[in-house]
Parts: sequence; structure tokens; C-alpha cells
Amino acid sequence: MTDSIMSKAATMEIPINSNGDTGTLPEDDSLEQAAKLQWSLDEKVGSSRGTRLILEQEGKQKKTDLQQVMVSGPNLNETSIVSGGYGGTAEGIIPTSSIKGSNMHHSSSNSSMMAEEATRGVAVEKLETVKKWGLNTYKCTKQMISERFGRGSRTVDLELEAQIEVLRDTKRKYENVLRLARALTNHFYNMVQTQHALGDTFADLSQKSPELRDEFGYNAETQKLLCKNGETLLGAINFFVSSINTLVNKTMEDTLMTIKMYENARLEFDAYRSDLEELSMGPRDAAAMARIDAAQQQYQVQKDKYERLRSDVIIKLKFLEENKVKVMHKQLLLFHNAISAYFAGNQQQLEQTLKQFNIKLRPPGADKPSWLEEQ
Repeated sequence: MTDSIMSKAATMEIPINSNGDTGTLPEDDSLEQAAKLQWSLDEKVGSSRGTRLILEQEGKQKKTDLQQVMVSGPNLNETSIVSGGYGGTAEGIIPTSSIKGSNMHHSSSNSSMMAEEATRGVAVEKLETVKKWGLNTYKCTKQMISERFGRGSRTVDLELEAQIEVLRDTKRKYENVLRLARALTNHFYNMVQTQHALGDTFADLSQKSPELRDEFGYNAETQKLLCKNGETLLGAINFFVSSINTLVNKTMEDTLMTIKMYENARLEFDAYRSDLEELSMGPRDAAAMARIDAAQQQYQVQKDKYERLRSDVIIKLKFLEENKVKVMHKQLLLFHNAISAYFAGNQQQLEQTLKQFNIKLRPPGADKPSWLEEQ
């Protein structure tokens, strides 16, 4: 298009007037317009080429930046949050790393505060427990010393304390019976083992001494019979010892433990009772009345505990007496029948006694398990 305009401008005739000057024709305006059009076209073409180059360079730069971002990835710690609108100042830019750090610091401070509060709560609870224990120990020690020196009063249940004293005396006597019965068992076991060895020796000598074969044979048979009856009697005595041991060291001991708890509760009850009496005899201001109310509550708690344990002791003493009579009736009858049958030489009666009391003897070597049980 530009070339056609230029060629048209070059071939146009320029009219000359009579004086030799160019006249002002209407075509002059068209030439000026053509020149202006050519200049504007050249300027637009140049600007369009420059714009194309700039756009190509910017495209290449964006592609390079995009590749770098895809390779390295964004750094979230350096990302910023812009606060405010377009053109805002730098004061509105908040780094996300600072937000993340503040959140982490806030959460860690909360967890540390919770752990500190839990530790403080446990420490306070332990301190209160130690404080109550120390106060209770002080009051009980004061009451005990006052009772020993005759300056303090104590709660007395004459009937119950008499029963407790009888039980303790009975336990001491039964412990003596148990000790003697165990000694008898050990001695009799040694005697049975001696009879067994003596019978084996007589039997061996009857084979090696033809002139005394009959005499050694009679004695060997007698010792073997005594050994067999002795093992049967040992079974009865062992059952007697086991039953007495259960009665003394389990049943009676359990009742005595309850009695010990009852006596401690009685001491605490008297200690808080004395404390309440002392406070009641003092002034009656507001602070004193508050202490009296607290002491009254503690006194009621200790009184309920004392009465509950007292009731438990009475019930256990009753059941213990019934159980003791039943057990000792059976065991004393067994002991008497077994001893009488053994020393009378009545083997049949001795075996019948064991069957009567459901006593099963272990055969020799029964303590050692068989090879099948060991598998």
C-alpha cells in the first residue's frame, strides 16, 4: 500500500504558471496528506515491531521464571500477606513466617501452662494429704500420751474388750498347740524313717544269717508293719496340723486385723472428741465457731467409722467362735482316734479313721511328678 502511494506521488504532474513558479493547486493538499500518511504508517509499523519484540522478550522471561518456580518451588516461609488495597505501603505486608512462629509459640506456651497447672494441682493435693496426715497423727499421739499418763479419757466397751482379750489368749494357746503338734510330727517322722531303715536291715540280716533267719524275719515284719501304720498316723497328724494352722494364722489373724483397725478408729474418735471438747470450752467468737463446726464434722466422721468397725468386730468374733468350735471338734476327734488306734495296734481302725475324715494318703514317691506330668 505504501509503495502504490509513493509511485502515485512520483508520477503526478506539477503545473508551472507563467512566471515559472509552481501554483497552488488542489493536488498540493493531497501530497501533504500522502506524506503525513506515510510518516504515520512508518511510525505505526516501527512501534508494532517494537511492541512485538517486547512481547516476545516478556514471554520468554515469564517462561523462564515459571520453569524456575516449578523446579525450586515456592518458599512458604518467605511468602507475604499484603494487607490493604492496591498501592498500599510496606507497613501492610506481614510475613507468614512471623505468623507461623507466633502460632507455634502460642501453642507451646499453652501446653507448658497446662502442664504447669497439672503439676501444681498434684503438688497441692499431695501437700493437703500430708497436712491432714500430720494433723491426724499429732492429735492421735497427743491422745495416746494423755491416756498413758492418765490425763485423758477413753471410750471403753467392757464386754467387747473382754472378748478381744479372750481371743488373744486363745490364739497364744493355739499357737503353742500348733508348735507342739509340729514337733510331734517331726519326731514321729524321724521314728518312722528309723523303723523303715531298721526293718530293711533286719530283712537283709535274715538272708545273711541262716541261724537267726526266723528271728530277724519276725522283727523285719514287725518294723515294716509299724512303719506302715506310722505313715498312716503321720497323714492324720499332718491334717490336724494343717487345720490348726489355718485356724490360727488365717481365721484368727483376720479377726485380729479387724480388731486392730477398730482400736485405731477408737483412738482417732477419742482424739477428735477431746479436741471438740476443748474448743467448746473456749471463746465463742466467729472464728471459734467456725473451728467448732469443722471439729464437729470431723468428730461425726470418726464416730461413724468407729461404730462401723465396732459392729464388724462383734460379727467376726461371733463367727470365729462358731468356726473354732466346729473345726476343733472335728480335729480333736481325729487326733484322738488316730493316736488310740495306732498305739493299740489296730490297723483297721486307723484306716477307718482316715476314711471317716476323708484323708487320702500319698503313696511313697508321690511328691515327685511322673515323667508324663513333667512334659
